[in-house]
Amino acid sequence: MTRIPAGGRVDRSRSLTFTVNGTEYPAFAGDTVASALVAAGVLTVGPSIYRERPRGLLTADLTEPNALVQANSGEVLPATVVEVTQGLDVRLLSGVGRLTPESENVLHDKKFVHTDVLVVGAGPAGLAAALTASSGGARVLLVDDQSQPGGDLLAESGPLADAPADAWITEVTTRLAGRPEVTTLSRASAFGHYDQNYLLVLQRLPHGQRVWHVRARRVVLATGARQRPLVFANNDLPGIMLASAVRTYLNRFGAVSATRAVVATIDDSAYPVVLDLLAAGVEVVAVVDSRAEPPAALVSRMGDAGVEVVCGAAVTGASGSERVRTVTISPLDGDGAPAGQREITADLLAVSGGWNPDLHLFSQSRGELLWNDSLATFVPGRAAQAVAVAGAANGVFGTVAAIADGASAGGFAAGSVGFPGDPEPLIAFGRASSDSDGAVPPRPVWLVPADDTEPSQWHHHFVDLHRDVSVADVWRAVGAGMRSLEHVKRYTTAGTGYDQGATAGVNVAGVVAQALSAGPGRTEPIELTELSGHDGQTAPTWQPPASPGDLGTTTFRAPSLPVSFAALAGRDLGHLHDPARTTPVHPWHVAAGAVFEDVGQWKRPWYYPQPGEDQHQAVLRECRAARTGVGMMDASTLGKIEVVGADAPEFLNRIYTNAFARLAVGSARYGVMCTADGMVLDDGVTMRLAPDRFLMSTTTGGAARVLDWLEEWQQTEWPHLDVRFTSVTEQWSTIAVVGPHSRAVVAAVAPELDVTNEAFPFMTFRETVLADGVPARIARISFSGELAFEINVAGWYALSVWEAVMSAGSAFGITPYGTETMHVLRAEKGFPIVGQDTDGTVTPHDLGMSWIVSKKKDFVGRRSLTRPDSLRADRKHLVGLLPVDPAELLPEGAQLVAPDTDLSGVGRSSPVGRTPVPMLGHVTSSYHSAALDRTFALALIKGGRDRIGEQVLAPLGDRVVAATITGPVLYDQEGARRDG
Repeated sequence: MTRIPAGGRVDRSRSLTFTVNGTEYPAFAGDTVASALVAAGVLTVGPSIYRERPRGLLTADLTEPNALVQANSGEVLPATVVEVTQGLDVRLLSGVGRLTPESENVLHDKKFVHTDVLVVGAGPAGLAAALTASSGGARVLLVDDQSQPGGDLLAESGPLADAPADAWITEVTTRLAGRPEVTTLSRASAFGHYDQNYLLVLQRLPHGQRVWHVRARRVVLATGARQRPLVFANNDLPGIMLASAVRTYLNRFGAVSATRAVVATIDDSAYPVVLDLLAAGVEVVAVVDSRAEPPAALVSRMGDAGVEVVCGAAVTGASGSERVRTVTISPLDGDGAPAGQREITADLLAVSGGWNPDLHLFSQSRGELLWNDSLATFVPGRAAQAVAVAGAANGVFGTVAAIADGASAGGFAAGSVGFPGDPEPLIAFGRASSDSDGAVPPRPVWLVPADDTEPSQWHHHFVDLHRDVSVADVWRAVGAGMRSLEHVKRYTTAGTGYDQGATAGVNVAGVVAQALSAGPGRTEPIELTELSGHDGQTAPTWQPPASPGDLGTTTFRAPSLPVSFAALAGRDLGHLHDPARTTPVHPWHVAAGAVFEDVGQWKRPWYYPQPGEDQHQAVLRECRAARTGVGMMDASTLGKIEVVGADAPEFLNRIYTNAFARLAVGSARYGVMCTADGMVLDDGVTMRLAPDRFLMSTTTGGAARVLDWLEEWQQTEWPHLDVRFTSVTEQWSTIAVVGPHSRAVVAAVAPELDVTNEAFPFMTFRETVLADGVPARIARISFSGELAFEINVAGWYALSVWEAVMSAGSAFGITPYGTETMHVLRAEKGFPIVGQDTDGTVTPHDLGMSWIVSKKKDFVGRRSLTRPDSLRADRKHLVGLLPVDPAELLPEGAQLVAPDTDLSGVGRSSPVGRTPVPMLGHVTSSYHSAALDRTFALALIKGGRDRIGEQVLAPLGDRVVAATITGPVLYDQEGARRDG
């Protein structure tokens, strides 16, 4: 192992082993897969995604673009965040993985919390912000993606002014732990920042992951900054790493895999790694600094350590096979072009191309990003929400300054929500010398050529390692006319990889700026005619960008890091995927052997098979009982919405296509509601309970949708109407009693009620008390065409009333029936089911229900129903179908064609590439009928009402079924059975 003899934060007393691609490696507790591989001398982590070039570790954090692994759980993660456990087995990936079923012991979860102040990031600024914000008693949630707090301090090596970094971290975290209103989440990454400070946080747990849904009154983003790589020839070789990553592996994990190093930088931040490498026994040959005059104190310190500083120079190339072996450096002239070159032997190249404040979340929250020339990076500008940015994320570099910035942001955040606290006495913390040894700004080097070729030939200057995007790719995009970073991103896919452009984004902007202005290898800017390929007619105000700041950034969207669908689902999978709702009569259905189907989350009895019966036989028996004797059904799942208020009649008049304002109290009316485009949305029966109170019923699956629809129109279009809505679906249970003997059964159950036609007409309801003392509302409503009653009782009485109805009907052979029988009975009468016989493109006229569309009042969708397209003669109409062979059951969804249609191209054995077959329509419902003693169907057919009597064909694989078009009502066309 290439371990430093002492140091690091791993537990050297606990040895572990793990496996990568079938090879076993040693590790210590506290190692990540990446750090253990570095310690084992393994830098190559697999081929690149498209070009299959060897790639190595670049970073030490979750923005790692190369080293992706798939662990036991099946999730794809950077090797830099996967912590080694005993027996861990991972597989290295070349950019993509394969979805695999997760282990049964992997559990994902979700949690919803509110907090006064959310602090994202537990580095120096974040810890200071949390400490100060919590001093006044505010609820503080501190979120950090590392396994322990401290941020970049975990990579520090030397002692600090008054206390080592460890002592400062320990003191601050101890104080936070003693405050009950503070919650700290480690291994937790905030990946989405939405309106009103609603954030999503992904926390990695031993058993899986948890997604936290956080609503914060104030947010402090102390997300730090990410170091940028440099763009030069073969900058993707293993052994080329960010200087900050080298330092992290050295000081946090005690791991290094090098003997001879070169450090290349554009600023001061890479110099500390030189001393750390030397302390670890690694020879540092040179520091290559792009600035002509770096701070004198740093140059002197390097000289004292015996390290050459090459000023005003840059790395122009690297060579090697499986890892870097030589580094080519060149002095830069005044224009940034190389002037001569020098080759240095090295097996490690630590680079620093500057720092990008991590502003993904800030930008997602619609915060403004501004280019800072002195820092050569984007910094936060105006915030659009109650958000503050602190520390390095705010462009405030240096530990002392970051702590002060974080403390200020935390104190302001807590004070603004009513929890002011005294300034928190922070432990004195700073370097023995100042944070900065000079005021020499960075000198960005966006790209340097390796030879005299044009940038369009630089296929090995990589700007996005994950997506294998090179300078040549960017140059080609610009040459094709792309001037916007958004266009370049989509043309090249740069920034769409795992790290979402964290390591590549600003470099891509820098290269695009070079291409659009005067890039290396060019003496003139690219002209607009070159970009557009047009005739030179361009906007005269356009100016070539001089820097990434002139281009801006691409849009930052959530998630800022990949999140698995399994984590988002949490426990909403398997039998928990959707809530299972049951009626109060459910235990009886189970005991009776019912087979259930899921309808709008409800478990509804589908049919009740008796011993030896299959579904077909059971449904025919249930249908026969309802038509010739008496049947009963649990209809409790129908949506029920109370509509209350002085303007309730007017509101319903506007929502339904037919009139409700003058409906008498004690009466019920069937209604249809349409969307604004005139298409059927839902239907149901509404009862008027009082002058200002209605009870609306909806389809089972449409209850929530209809309630939302009512609220939308009341709140956005008619807020002046006095009307309120309350869902009472679960408060009322409904038992439908159907068939010629239903009147006798209801008379026995409700002896005080006169159930004659004269006293109790169709589409009215009565309040009564049942024989067992249960108050009930009984309605004369029929969805079968038979004499029928619906008994409505409070849910807690439902089971006893159901049993009472069964007992009263036993003398008549009462038969419980399920949803399949209900569908057959209604289809025989031509009653459509919304969502089965409609599909969002069907109007009431298409259903043959013009009688329900008022010509005297306005309603939602009325204007659309008068459009020429809604009145076309060839619109699809709901009609009946009788297969020529009465035993042939047409599949629902079967396409229908005219008899003279050429079907030579239809069927499994037919040649491919024939002209598409013109369709007349499709089958919407299809059943066996006990009453008709044959099969039948309903269908939507173009001009169907004008085709009654004609035949259509249904191509079914290698056979064709013929059927005759009829009217939709196939049973009791006169409606004589409704009143018994």
